[in-house]
Amino acid sequence: MTATPNTDKELVLDRLIDAPRDKVYRCWTEPDLIKQWFAPKPWTTPKVDIDVRPGGACTVTMADPEGNEYPNPGIYLDVVPNEKLVFTDAFAAGWQPTDKAFFTCELTFADEGGKTRYIARAKHWTLEDKQQHEQMGFHEGWGQCADQLEALAKTL
Repeated sequence: MTATPNTDKELVLDRLIDAPRDKVYRCWTEPDLIKQWFAPKPWTTPKVDIDVRPGGACTVTMADPEGNEYPNPGIYLDVVPNEKLVFTDAFAAGWQPTDKAFFTCELTFADEGGKTRYIARAKHWTLEDKQQHEQMGFHEGWGQCADQLEALAKTL
C-alpha cells in the first residue's frame, strides 16, 4: 500500500516505520523528542513550544548550521492520540491569522505488522505553494526526518 496525493496541491510521504505507533506518536508530541529528530541534519530544532490539543498553539523553531533560527508557528486542528495529528500554519496562538498560510499537515499513524504505517500529507493552499515546497526538498527533507524519527522511536 502506498498513499497517493488526493489533490494536485498535496505532497505525501508514506513510510513503514519499524517502531510501535505509540512511540512514533510520542516523537511528534513530546518537545524533548521533537528536538532530536525534527529538522534534517545538519539543521537542528532548538526550541519546541507545543500544546497538543485541538486549538492548541505550536511553535517549532529550526536552526540552520550558522545558528539562524526559523520559527514555525501553527495551531493543532485535530488530535487523536496515537492515530492522527492535524496542524496548520494558517493560524498562530489565539487563532491569530499568520501573514501567509502555506500548508496544513495531516499525519496518520496505523499499526501494520508490528510496525507503524506513517503517512504525512502536506496540503497546500495553492499549486504554487506545493511546487515551492517540492523545490525546497519536501521529499528529501521529510524523508530524512522520517529516518531520524524512526531511529529515535526505536530507542524508546
